[in-house]
Amino acid sequence: MTGKMASSLTCTGVIWTFFSFLCAGVSCVGFFMPYWLLGSQLEKSVSFGTFRRCSYPVRDESRQIMVMVEQCGRYASFQAIPSVEWRICTVVTGLGCGLLLLVALTALMGCCVSELISRTVGRVAGGIQFLGGLLIGSGCALYPLGWDSEEVRQTCGNISNQFELGTCEIGWAYYCTGGGAAAAMLICTWLACFSGKKQKQYPY
Repeated sequence: MTGKMASSLTCTGVIWTFFSFLCAGVSCVGFFMPYWLLGSQLEKSVSFGTFRRCSYPVRDESRQIMVMVEQCGRYASFQAIPSVEWRICTVVTGLGCGLLLLVALTALMGCCVSELISRTVGRVAGGIQFLGGLLIGSGCALYPLGWDSEEVRQTCGNISNQFELGTCEIGWAYYCTGGGAAAAMLICTWLACFSGKKQKQYPY
């Protein structure tokens, strides 16, 4: 025993592992947080994600008026998500985040297990990261198509439409999700090509 931890990663591979976790973490946090779209309704702040919402109107039967419940939560069902575009966005973005997280965990294992990440495996992992980033980017691109739903219009001054914010604004979580995906496609995919050590050639 040498007392040295076995690794299948090059120095570039260690940097790749760090950026892979960073990009996956940023994208996953942004995806989960309901702050993609910010607006107001009944003088209360309202925010949306793809499958979550903060603050929603309910009817107060005793006073016969609509009041805002200031809580965050998931929609009761997949079909309750306000638009088809947001449902597709939820699926493709979630799948993309899953792929980025899978590669990040594999990269971490590569720090501890010898001969796990070869040059070829590293390039395949980079390809998966590119695909994951592409899926998340597609989800971010689809998201504005749902701004014409009734729920969003009520929050955005009744003047929002597809790719038109009305009185709403883009939230930080949207930028986090898209930024993490872009970094995964541009930085991680490139670093992955140089992450694995060349495999030893064994004579037969």
